[in-house]
Order: sequence, then C-alpha cells, then structure tokens
Amino acid sequence: MSKQAIKFSQYPFEVPNEKKVVARLEKFVAELTAAKTAKEAEAVIKKINKYSEMLDTQISVIYVKYSCDTRNEEYKNAQDRVDEFTPVLSKYYNQIIKILTSAPYRPELEKKFGTFLFKKYDASLKTFDEKIIPELVKESKLTSEYDMIFGGAQIEFGGQTLNLSQLGKYMQDKDRKVRKAAAQAMDNWLKENEPRIAEIYDELVHLRHDMALKLGFSNFIELAYLRLGRTDYDATMVANYRKQIYEEVVPLCQKLYKTQMKNLGIRKPQYYDYNLMFASGNPLPAGDKAYLVKVAQAMYADLGSESKEFFDFMIENELMDLEARAGKAPGGYCTYFPLFKSPFIFSNFNGTQGDVGVLTHEGGHAFQAYLSKDIKVPEYRTPTLESCEIHSMSMEFFAWPYAKDFFGKDADKYEFSHLADSIQFLPYGITIDEFQHWVYEHPNASHEERCVAFHEIEARYTPHKKYDDTPTLARGTYWLRQSHVFGAPFYYIDYTLAQVVAFQFAVENMKNHEKTWKKYIKLCKCGGKYPFLELLKKNGLRNPFENGNIRKVVKPLAKVLKTFDISKM
Repeated sequence: MSKQAIKFSQYPFEVPNEKKVVARLEKFVAELTAAKTAKEAEAVIKKINKYSEMLDTQISVIYVKYSCDTRNEEYKNAQDRVDEFTPVLSKYYNQIIKILTSAPYRPELEKKFGTFLFKKYDASLKTFDEKIIPELVKESKLTSEYDMIFGGAQIEFGGQTLNLSQLGKYMQDKDRKVRKAAAQAMDNWLKENEPRIAEIYDELVHLRHDMALKLGFSNFIELAYLRLGRTDYDATMVANYRKQIYEEVVPLCQKLYKTQMKNLGIRKPQYYDYNLMFASGNPLPAGDKAYLVKVAQAMYADLGSESKEFFDFMIENELMDLEARAGKAPGGYCTYFPLFKSPFIFSNFNGTQGDVGVLTHEGGHAFQAYLSKDIKVPEYRTPTLESCEIHSMSMEFFAWPYAKDFFGKDADKYEFSHLADSIQFLPYGITIDEFQHWVYEHPNASHEERCVAFHEIEARYTPHKKYDDTPTLARGTYWLRQSHVFGAPFYYIDYTLAQVVAFQFAVENMKNHEKTWKKYIKLCKCGGKYPFLELLKKNGLRNPFENGNIRKVVKPLAKVLKTFDISKM
C-alpha cells in the first residue's frame, strides 16, 4: 500500500518522544556544522526534510484528533505534550538556519533553492532565540486552553444542549424571537466565561510583548509580521489599505445593510438581525452532508481533471471530518500531512449555507496543497497566509455555476448573499486588524480598555451594529469570539487581502471561465515559491495596497449586486 493511499483512520497515532527527537536534531546540527561544501550541506538538508515531514505529520495528526474530540484525554494529553515540545524544535531549526545563512556556500544554495527561501530564513532568525522558549511554551498552552473553552461550550437552548457551532444556526432563524434568544444565550455564555478568556488574552499579550522586547523589537507588531513571513509589506502599508477599505467599501456596505433591513421590515435592527439576509429565510443547502459531498464531488469533476483527482482522493481516504458534535472544537480549517501527501478538511456543518462554504473554501485550501505536494522544497509547498486564502476564497466563486445543485430553489439567494457577505466581511476584517495593532501598541491596557478600544473601532467600520439586547457584547467584547486574535495574532487581515484578490477571479470567471480556471491552476501550482506581492505580479493580479485598486476591484461587483432583486427572494 502506497503512503498516498492510506485512509486517515489507518494513520498511526504517535506522540513524538522528545529525547529521541532532540538527539536526532542535534545529530543533524553536528552534520551540517561539519559540512564544507554546498553538496555536503544538501545531503544533510535532504535528511532533515525527510525527518521533519515525519515529525510534522505526527504533530498534525495529534492536532486533528484533538480538534475532533477535545474531551478525549489521550488526545488532550498528546496535544499538551506537543504544546510543550514544539517550541523546543524551534531551537534546533533556528540553529540549522543560522548555519545555512552564514555558510560560505550560501550563494550556491540560494542559486539552487531560490533567494526567497533565504529571505524567509533571515526573517525567521529575527523571530526566535532560545531565551524565549519558556514564553513560547506558555503561549501554546494558553491558546490550547482558549480552544478548549470554546470547543467545550455546552449551551442550553430550546430544550437542547448545543455547542457554539450548533447554536449559530438559530442566530440565522427567520423568526426574530429565535434569533434574539440565540444571541442572548451566546451572550450569557460569554458573560460566564469572559473573566478567564480575558485573563488568557492578557497573559498572551504580555508574553508576546516580553518576547518582542527580548528579541530587540519595540513591541510585538514587527515581530508578528515577521512570524507570518511578511517580507514585502509592513504595518504602514496595511494602514493605508485599511483607509482604502474605509473610503470605498464601508459606504457600499452601509447601503446594502439599509436595503436588507428595509426588505426585512425591521426598523430598529440589532446585530443578530443582519444574520438574516431575506425575509423568506437564508439560503439553505438542498440536502444533508452526504448530499453536499456528492454535489461537491460532481463539481470538482466538472471543473477539471486535477480537481476531480483531488476530491476523489479526499473522499476515498477519509480526509474530511465535517459535522458538528459535542466536544468538537469550533470553526473549520485545512491542514496537511506531508508524509502521506494528504490535505485534511475539518469543519462543523450546522445545516446553513456555511456548510457549502466549507466544501468550497476549505476545499480550495486542500486543492492547492494537493497540487503543490510534489514541490521538493518543503518551505515552498505552502504560501504565506494571505496567499493561501486566495485559493480558498476564489474557489467559492468558481462554485457559483453549481449553486442550483447545492441550493436548489435558493441558488439566486446564495449567489447574492455570498457576494454581499464577502464584501461586507472586509470592514469587519480590518476592524479585527486595527484592534490588534491598538492592543500591541498598548500592551498594558486593561481588559475594559481593550473592550472600549474595540467598540470605538467597530463603530467606525461597522456603524450599523447595535447590541441593545446583549449587554456583554454591548461592552465591546465581540472580539473575544474571534479565535485568530488569540491563536494567530495579525493573521486576520490576510483574509481581507485574499478576498480582494479572489474578487478579481470572480469577475474574470464571469467573462471567461476556461481562461480564468487555467490562471487559478497556475497560481495554485506556484505554492509558496514567491512572497505575496511577487506572487500577484507573476499571475497578473492587482496589488491591494496600491491606491485605487480597491475601487477598481469593488466597482464591477457593485454592478453585479444590482442585477439581483432581493425584494423577490
């Protein structure tokens, strides 16, 4: 049986032995230190890469198993050990990178592997030192505790015990009383858990600030950008990008929200009312999980031979865990098992249109991973995060011609709401980003001060939101629900940057599908060989940071929205 053909249920569950791993890495460091030529170094690098693939696979399997059942003690203990152990790995990989970047044969390696790899190496050296290992261990433990709190949520609602993903379905209900009750149930749960969640975040902020100071930075912001591999743009460029969103997108979104509430007949809307797009109800999938997977399989088969091969592979090898259940971590993600050259999709289906979003969005991530699996340099298989999200968000738009299969009579509803939601996401995305910049510029702020700052930023970018019925959220606590703020600081802006690029694929696809699909395949096969801005340039895509480009991207989409008559939906 080839490694590629192994089903996920057959994957070995192995917790790395720290002593053995450390011994192996120390041996690699010694061998690389002794290497006198580029050829000798390459031989050691090959061994390091092979070993790292095995180790990364073990760690990913543990994470997936734990995500699927956070109440399983074996998985929890394994994840705890990984949280303690992972920062130690950084120490040895850091030593390896130091040797490679300072070696006299570096120019030869750069010629063979590309200059971007060494730019990434140079950036990573600035983000790590052995003296911050204790903080990194604590950081991992705190983010896992946050995941456990949200994954373990049990909320009594309508005679049922629900997790947060399951409750989310009722926050889109046609009956306003149900939406309100669900929002209040969430608000009460947040109130009960707020003290510990706030403590976790406070500890994380101080840990990250202290790490930044130890590494010679004035605050965590620059360190965070380097940790994310951002080598070609900075916080100043991001601030100007947020300004463009504020000027070009916020006014459009406010018009859309007013039209939405007019059609719903709601005069004094609350934040939960915006979860309902149409008076007749939001678009609902035309079937259950099995039906949607079958439709997705047909869609990927129709799109092209590469995508057919990919999705068949995912199904045959049990590489998706899709349905919400008690004890399962919230949210959705795609990860990758390098040893088996296999992506994995994790999500929480709850009977809403988001279920289809998983099969397209996370499917796009998995498709890129599948197309890049044979890239020999491991660091080039996965792009930087804002580039990764282009693949996922673009796939959502490639799914439009199949909306009738996914949604039946609700197909038009889906297309309108998907496009409107995608545009309306941008102001929220930059709200989260600006808030994080504020937090790490004011690391000693109290929880209350952070909430006040969030409330002010939120009111600027999304002034329609009102929280009169939910007193906890009314204090500016919505950010506590955003896991990226805790576990992946400064990542969230990546979704908005990618959305702006995905919009370009959407518009081009409406004009010429075959040409646009080929362009998308080419982008996916680039993997992570180039930094974000160079990747865009090589694939003929607009740079979101350049003045005027947000307007050029959004303008044709506003015209598409006008072709729908939502009063008849």
